[in-house]
Amino acid sequence: MPFQFFTGKRDEPINIDQLNIPIPHFKEREDPKLYHADEGLINAVNISIFLGLPLLITGEPGTGKTQLAYRVAWEMNLGSPLKFETKSTSTSKDLFYYYDTLARFQSFQTNKEERYDAKEYITYNALGEAIIKANDPSVFSHILPKDFDNKGAPKKSVVLIDEIDKATRDFPNDILNEIEKLYFKIPELNNIKVSADIEMSPIVIITSNSEKHLPDAFLRRCVFYHIEFPEPNRLLNIVENRLQEIYPEIEITSDDNKSFLHDAIDLFFELRNSDQGLRKKPSTGELLVWIETLYSVSDRLNPFEDIDLLTSSISTLVKSVDDLEIGKEVVLEWKEKKS
Repeated sequence: MPFQFFTGKRDEPINIDQLNIPIPHFKEREDPKLYHADEGLINAVNISIFLGLPLLITGEPGTGKTQLAYRVAWEMNLGSPLKFETKSTSTSKDLFYYYDTLARFQSFQTNKEERYDAKEYITYNALGEAIIKANDPSVFSHILPKDFDNKGAPKKSVVLIDEIDKATRDFPNDILNEIEKLYFKIPELNNIKVSADIEMSPIVIITSNSEKHLPDAFLRRCVFYHIEFPEPNRLLNIVENRLQEIYPEIEITSDDNKSFLHDAIDLFFELRNSDQGLRKKPSTGELLVWIETLYSVSDRLNPFEDIDLLTSSISTLVKSVDDLEIGKEVVLEWKEKKS
């Protein structure tokens, strides 16, 4: 490995300033302007916006489902998406707000003579916040806690409901009417109904790693799109565009770079081949990290000429002990075939 930040052999600590640790490129990898959607996905987004229906996106992990929401929000200048990370314990109410019953009870216990407004114990979550912000700030000011930022004109938002399939089957069914008509009620505040100004109703993007667990009634209320895993040529184009943005000094079209990227894609699909027996196939996102690693640390024009680097960097693609052993064998066999 060309770099040695940690050696495991020093007799005494070294000043970290002497190590010249590079700034990670993770921010560039997450930059929404680097996200390139295919025509089918672009059409699905536009249909969803036109009809005012949630967009349900499925596909393998790492195919860009989550990042799509950031691209839509960036391109339409709507600020960062309001994200709800679905958990196995999520309930329909959690999508809109959280009421801290315990904190309010403790406040009453310690300050018995003071009255505490229930709204101060409410935290509005992604879709609830978007619905409130779709209205003039004065409309729901009476139900907002002091720390809620709701200034300016009504605002359209992008709401990302990530990995909805993690929740129980009841979760999508429980939010059918609310997500279709964009309203929710707050029993803790006299059952007040909070609804969105239709002109500023949020753009809702829902991701799922599998559509199998979602009920039909929920699916009928969504625009659906499945992101297929890219074919080699499409994946090569994605990688080239991403690298050119992150490393503008690289001449992507040079013979050495072309050879390297074609080899990288070829080996990547060899690892993904079901015959190899990997428990978890590497994703597009992991491929980008792997190629970036090879570019960053190799001192050769074509990093694939360094077999030690290939085998040591394979841990960016495979993520278990068994898969790591299989991955190294695949690399060695692939290298032997190419020789």
